[in-house]
Amino acid sequence: MSEEHYRSKSYDRIGVLGAGAWGTALAHTAAQAGRTVTLWARESEVVDSIQQTHQNARFLPGVALPDAIRVTGNLADAVSAEALLLVVPAQYLRVTLQNVAPLLATQTPLVLCAKGIERSSGKLLSEILTEEAPLAQPAILSGPSFARDVAKGLPTAVTIAARRDIAERLQATLGHAQFRPYASDDLVGVALGGAAKNVYAIGCGIADGLGLGESARAALLARSFAELARLGEALGGRRETLIGLSGLGDLVLTAGGPSSRNFAFGQLLGRGATLSELCAPARPLAEGVDTAPALVMRARRHAVELPIAEAIAAVLDGSLAPGAALDRLMRRPMRTE
Repeated sequence: MSEEHYRSKSYDRIGVLGAGAWGTALAHTAAQAGRTVTLWARESEVVDSIQQTHQNARFLPGVALPDAIRVTGNLADAVSAEALLLVVPAQYLRVTLQNVAPLLATQTPLVLCAKGIERSSGKLLSEILTEEAPLAQPAILSGPSFARDVAKGLPTAVTIAARRDIAERLQATLGHAQFRPYASDDLVGVALGGAAKNVYAIGCGIADGLGLGESARAALLARSFAELARLGEALGGRRETLIGLSGLGDLVLTAGGPSSRNFAFGQLLGRGATLSELCAPARPLAEGVDTAPALVMRARRHAVELPIAEAIAAVLDGSLAPGAALDRLMRRPMRTE
C-alpha cells in the first residue's frame, strides 16, 4: 500500500493526555510520523519545562522534543484533537475519563496506552472506557515497548486494537520507519495481556532477587504465560493475540530484567526490601502492585485458577514472604502440562 494512501487515512491532529515518560515518548513518535500533537500535562512544571527547553526534564530527560509537539495544561485544548492517546495510570483512568467525556466529539477514537486492571472492580481498562465514554471509539495501544527506546527512535513494534477501520487509521497515523503498529480488533486480549504481564514481571523479579537462577525464572515465565492464556481465553480474548506482541511479547520484555519497573520492584523485594520502602511516593510506579489483587479477583469471578498470580498478590499484601511463595508453588500437586 502506498505512502500516499496511508497519509490520506491518518488522523492529523493527535492529543496525548498524560506527560509521563510513556506519554511523552508517544507524543514524540506521533510527531515523527508527521502529526501535529498537543500534549496535556497535569504538572505545571512539566508544561514549563517543555515550553522553555523542548525537553521533559522530569520524566524523560535528555530527549529533545520536536516543534510539532505543543504542550498545554488545558485539558479541553488537548481533547479537541481528532484522536486521543490516554496515557494516565490505570487506577486514575476512570476519573480522567469522567473529566474527558463531556469534552469529546462523538466517535472520537480514545486509545488506551496505560496497562492495568482497576483494583476496586477487577475491570479491564477497555471495560472502564466503554462505561465512562460510551460515545467514543475505544482503542488500545500495547506491546513490548520501553519509553526511552521509543523516544530514541529504536525499532519497536506494538499492537493497536480497535474496530478494524479505526485500528487501520491509527496504524497509519502512528506508524513510521522505527515504530511499527500491528492492527487488531481484540480489545480484550490486548487489554489483559498488557495488564497481567506486570504482575508476572514482579514475580520474575522476586525469583531473581532470591537468587533462584535462570532456570527457575524461565520456568516461572512459561507457567505465567500459561495462566495468562487461560484467563484470556475465559474472557474471550483470542489465542493469536495472547501469543503476539501485546501478550507474550510484552511479558518477555517486562519480565526480562531491571530495565522494567515491575521486574526491578520484585527484584528489590526478593533481596529483602520492604513493601513500605518500595511503595514510597518518590519511587517509580509499578503498576503490577495494584493489578495483582485485581487480576486474582477477576480470575476467581470466572473460576480460573492462577496460582502464580495468587502467590504474587499474597506477597504484595504482606501475607506471604517471598521465599514462602516459592515453597507454596513448588509443593503444588504434580500435573500434566
